[in-house]
Parts: sequence; structure tokens; C-alpha cells
Amino acid sequence: MKRARRTKIVATLGPASNGEEMIARLFEAGVDVFRINMSHTSHEALRERVAAIREVEARFGRPIGILVDLQGPKLRVGLFADERVMLDTGAEFVLDSSKRPGDATRVCLPHPEILQALAPGDAILIDDGKVRLETTAVTRTRGKVTARTRVIVGGSVSNRKGVSLPDTTIPVSAMTEKDLADIEAAVALGVDWIALSFVQRPEDIADVRKIAKGRALVMAKIEKPQAVMHLDEIMEAADGLMVARGDLGVEMPLEKVPGIQKRITRAARALGKPVVVATQMLESMISAPVPTRAEVSDVATAVFEGADAVMLSAESAAGRYPLEAVATMDRIAVEVESDGNYPLIINGQRAEPEATTADAIAAGARSMAETLRLPAIVAWSFSGATGLRIARERPLTSVLALTPNVETARRLTLAWGVHPIVTADARDVDDMARRACEISVAEGFTQPGQRIAVVAGVPFGRPGATNTIRIASTGSGR
Repeated sequence: MKRARRTKIVATLGPASNGEEMIARLFEAGVDVFRINMSHTSHEALRERVAAIREVEARFGRPIGILVDLQGPKLRVGLFADERVMLDTGAEFVLDSSKRPGDATRVCLPHPEILQALAPGDAILIDDGKVRLETTAVTRTRGKVTARTRVIVGGSVSNRKGVSLPDTTIPVSAMTEKDLADIEAAVALGVDWIALSFVQRPEDIADVRKIAKGRALVMAKIEKPQAVMHLDEIMEAADGLMVARGDLGVEMPLEKVPGIQKRITRAARALGKPVVVATQMLESMISAPVPTRAEVSDVATAVFEGADAVMLSAESAAGRYPLEAVATMDRIAVEVESDGNYPLIINGQRAEPEATTADAIAAGARSMAETLRLPAIVAWSFSGATGLRIARERPLTSVLALTPNVETARRLTLAWGVHPIVTADARDVDDMARRACEISVAEGFTQPGQRIAVVAGVPFGRPGATNTIRIASTGSGR
């Protein structure tokens, strides 16, 4: 299953893509990592989907990544007496903690901690921003909190519509009780990545780490203005990033989202951490067999920027053409990566290596491979760190990551350009070179008689000890 592209594809499972056979077809079409959205998945369904993915993995003999996406806190208004009201622009509207059914003047916001956190001037967005309120006053009487607002953008509001607070730092964890239970269920099943929704601060990432205990890597979804404000600290704390453009575009001006996407993509690459660009990438393919020209350009932009992965959401989960959506994304990535401008852009964004042995070796491997026109860099990587450091360099040659740990191989399926393979660890430097050559030929990345760069840490089996680079010939293994 040698891919013709370096950018990875993440596809969300759902009603349109359940079942082992459909998952197998999606994998053949180009999916590298499957996303399971816990907003719509029970623990029983989670077990079934993970089992199906692992069956497909065994069938093809190739590692497949699994990303579990947590629901996070969902803020919603309460119920209305007539199920729906019309809010007129300029009118006053009250949010309070009363359980009485709402009307055109007020409704319950059943989150007292949110009412406590609101301040005059804070925006309140309802139904993905279709209705916009501005807080004018917050009063506290006999232990009850009431927020008075002015309707800035009017419209219809019905029962249980979602609420977003772009100006307010929510004084609660990004994890709910449901999320805690979902993490435990996911790591027990051996998933590879946990994506945390509505991250506001680096402490949110630390909370997930305490539960996961290294059994899964943690991805921060950047979808709130507060996360953008603390982006550097969040990126340091997380193992990977997701540009969740849907919610980000609700809580921030839409025109700011492309710039934020570029900033996150480039910063994550500089840190050597995988970054996924997500939401509405091929949205029209939910109901149409071909995408719009604008959508093709959007996916191409993410690939040109050097994103590790691009993601399908409803297109593969609930759309009418999940296979076509994956195949389309695959074709776009292949075409962009063969464009003459692609290497210039990728090279122009390369960050200076950090002053570490591992970074120096990774940068050296990329330089040697390009200078000597080597067809492949083969990295022995116990923990996956070596594979990620080489991916950070965005070499224009193929990268194979050999590891004795299936968990490491699965996690590396998300990394740009990395082709992970599970194999027994090398016994010594000669075995290291010989088997690297044999595997690169067997996997179709090299021909007998060609040379490759082999990267490893000696002594073997010690995580984070990358200190060796060697040029070997596939004809001799030396």
C-alpha cells in the first residue's frame, strides 16, 4: 500500500462508512487515519468501529491510525414555550437560570458557570452565529445570575440551539464527564490519537495526558479565540494540532481564519508536530459526486502549506459519495505534490534545526538524500520521535520508519511523508543497514543496487537516542 503522496488523509466514520468492507474500500482509496467522532458514537459503536479497523489493518498488513475526537462541552439554550421564537435586531433579550420555558424576551441558559463568566460587551452567538447577542449587564440577586443582552443580529431561535462565546474564557475544563468516560474507553481499545475539543489553555491538554498516561497521543483542536491567544503554549503541550475551521470561523471573523491556518501549520511544522487541516474541505461532496473549484483550491492550499494531513468530516461520515471524496482528495494531493512550485514552497518554509543530535541527524539525512539523489531515507524509530523529526524536514525523498512497536507505527500514519512498517528491532549496525535495504526494496521504494540513507539510534531499543546516519547500498546492505 505504497501511497503516491506525502500528505495524509483523515476520514471520519459514520452512517455512510460503517462496516469492515466499507472501511477496507476507504483505506484502498487512500485513507491513512480514521476519525471517530464521539459526539455521535456510543461506547459499543466505538468498540465495533475500532475492531473493524483493526481487521482491515490485519487484512492489508499495514498500520492504520485511529483518531478519537472528543465532544467537549456543548453549550445550549433551554426550551421555549412555543419551541421557537423570533428575536428582532435591537431588542433586549435575557439569559437566566430559571427553568421556566422561554419566550421572545428570555430563555434559560442552563450553565450557571457561563452566566457567572459573562461580562458587559461579551458576544453571545446562537446557532453557529446566525443570531448574535451582546451582553449589556450581568446581575446577581439571591444567588441567581441574569445576563441582559441586546440583539445585534436577529433571527429565529429554537429549542436547545448551540451557544458560542468568543469573548469569554469559560471557567471550566475543556472536558466533560462524558469526555472522561470516552477517553477511558478509547485508550482501553488502543486508539492512537485523542483530539480534545474547545481547548482554551495548555492545562486542558495536561488534563487529558493524566488520563491517557501515554497510551494515546493528544491532539489539540484549535477552534476558539482563547486557544489562538495561547497558541504557543498549547502547541508545546500537545503532540499534534488540528485547525478546526468550522467552530473557529463561528467564533472569529471568517477573514481571519486563513491566516490562522497558515500560522498554525507553519508553527506546528517548526516544532515537528503533526498538523491536520479540517472542516468543510470538500463539503459539496456530501451530496454531489464532484467538488467545487473553490474546494479543490482549498485542499490544494493546505497541501502546498505542508500540512501533515487533510480531513474529511461529513463527506465521508454521512455523505452520498464517501469513496469519491477520498479519491478526489488523494488526486488533489498527488497533483499538488508533483507541481514544480511545491518543492520551492516546502523548502522556503523549512525551519532551522534545533541544537540537538536528533535534529542534526534528521537535517543531515535530508541534505544527504537530496545531494546524492537517494530514493529513500529509512529511519529506525522505537518511539516514533525519529520519524517525526525527519518528517519535520519535509525531505523530497521517500521516508520509511521501521519500528518494533505497532503503536508507534499507527501513530506515525499521521506524519507527513512517513511510511511506517512494523518489524523486529535491529540487532546491530550491520543488521540495521541490511534490513533497511531489504525492506525498502520489498516495499517498492528502491531498486536493487540503489543507495539509501539509514538513520538510527545506537544502542538500539532506546527511545530518543538518534545518533547514527549511514549510506547503504540495496545491492549489498553495506
